[in-house]
Amino acid sequence: MTDLIVVAIASLFAGLIDAIVGGGGLILVPALFATYPGAVPATLLGTNKGGAIWGTAWAAVQFTRRVSLRPQTMAPAMLAALLGSFAGAWAVTEVDASLMRRALPLVLLCILAYTLARKDLGRHHAPRFAAGREAAAASGIGLTIGFYDGFFGPGTGSFFVFLFVRVLGFDFLHASASAKLMNTATNLAALVLFTWKGHVWWQVAAVLAVANVAGSLIGTRLALKHGAGFVRGVFIVVVGALILKTGYDAFLR
Repeated sequence: MTDLIVVAIASLFAGLIDAIVGGGGLILVPALFATYPGAVPATLLGTNKGGAIWGTAWAAVQFTRRVSLRPQTMAPAMLAALLGSFAGAWAVTEVDASLMRRALPLVLLCILAYTLARKDLGRHHAPRFAAGREAAAASGIGLTIGFYDGFFGPGTGSFFVFLFVRVLGFDFLHASASAKLMNTATNLAALVLFTWKGHVWWQVAAVLAVANVAGSLIGTRLALKHGAGFVRGVFIVVVGALILKTGYDAFLR
């Protein structure tokens, strides 16, 4: 019972952060590994997906009720993200991901530096493309980051947010709303694979799901209330934390 309380609290905070800008796995995954040190890693990752997908999906629904997104853009982009995630999950069984582990903190550092240098980045919603070209660009983002999520994973939500801001011209609020839809698709693909392999503790995942949705509700309300500037600030903090965590894992651990 104590273990469940600990991971439920972690799931609540993960849902809160994830709803605003992504990166909830930075909280929940280490909590699961610390609480259940003897468990198979794939089972803990599958259980994480089994709980986190509900908070992500809840946030996606809440955002789309308040933030206007083009269905003709998001539908093909979500499909591309789902297919990319399946492909990435297959690729990780065939290719060593150690190079990705070392490159990730450097890529994140570049994203953080660019965001800090461009003070106006993501503060105003000014889509760059017409519907057809926007759908194509969003699908390219979905396929690429979906593949990354299936192959490796850390920082997926932050990558989605940054690329929707930088490439499509969204503000951080619209980018975060879009990222929730994309993350729901990639999480679903991963969850199907983990379930197929028998790597989900559903009794734990159910508790995580309830807590994650509660945190997602809080995070979504904060993001919608305070707008793009607030989301940008949280994005900078989360990417900074991801740099420290992934850098430690890649070079010091």
